Amino acid sequence: MSDNDKSFVARLDGRFFGILQWSGLDELWARVRQHPEGWYTSLTGEEPARSPVPAEVLDKFLTEIDALLRKEHNHNYCGVVYADDLENPTLIKIFDPYNMGSGCRVGGAPIPPLWILSRMQPARLEGNMPLTMSRKRWWNEVFGLADLA
Repeated sequence: MSDNDKSFVARLDGRFFGILQWSGLDELWARVRQHPEGWYTSLTGEEPARSPVPAEVLDKFLTEIDALLRKEHNHNYCGVVYADDLENPTLIKIFDPYNMGSGCRVGGAPIPPLWILSRMQPARLEGNMPLTMSRKRWWNEVFGLADLA
């Protein structure tokens, strides 16, 4: 593992603030959109991009992930997104509503976030469960990647 990868993993295990209300998620996305340059996106279980995504791709990702979270985490609270800093985020963890695990890590290894937004080049992360074809297909559709057979 490279020093950059070790540094990224250490930051991922650092202090984060949970986004509890959907309005708070709206505010977080607005802050990210205010400064769209330099954001990397990554999907746990896949090789992360080696360069930041263009602003229009970031905007599409934010729109699509927001819609997915609100549809699949059908609650009156958010609770699936965490940011290292709510005012000036540089690392955002987004958990799969169907595989969130436990924040207190009872019973084994922590479940990593499924999606990550970062100002730092992400390291490849492996999940505790295989990546589903539906999640991979969703990712490929958002980023215009080849469809899976």
